[in-house]
Amino acid sequence: MQKLSLKKGVSRKSAYNLRDPKNDKPERHTLAILVDNESGVLARVIGLFSGRGYNIDSLTVAEVDHTGNLSRITIVTSGTPSVIEQIKAQLSRMIPVHDVHDLTVEGKSVERELALFKVFAKGEKRVESLRLADVFRAKVVDSTLASFTFELTGTPEKIDAFADLMVPLGLKEIARTGVAALARGGGN
Repeated sequence: MQKLSLKKGVSRKSAYNLRDPKNDKPERHTLAILVDNESGVLARVIGLFSGRGYNIDSLTVAEVDHTGNLSRITIVTSGTPSVIEQIKAQLSRMIPVHDVHDLTVEGKSVERELALFKVFAKGEKRVESLRLADVFRAKVVDSTLASFTFELTGTPEKIDAFADLMVPLGLKEIARTGVAALARGGGN
């Protein structure tokens, strides 16, 4: 009997997916989860991630509906497509969870993060840090003779880029909020 020589991947002519799941590359996904605003819910959601060894790159949570007593948890995580599907399925089965949205696959979304940067600089480095802050539209929220504290809002990539440029100028401390995200456009 002759061995078939099939290439791995999805064929339009085949009813079978010949893609090797072991070769799936991790992808970054932003999940928006609507939950009851009660004690222990965040710990249960995070416990799902830690108990299965899933990493959380970013986490934000806040009450979004005072009358309905609901909170929104935004989690940025990475994993293979099958792992992401498993995470979403497990989250959906939890009792305090009302809704799970994968903003990465549902279409375009707006992601923003707030960060505070403390920079200690003198002389020319002080002037350069102010110039870069202006380019990135960072606000000076505190100033002393030896330091600045900048506030910057933007995409995680913008925050990372500003931090990279501030390191040689005297960056000493960063505080980041984590990603807040919403789907673009109108809804149903």
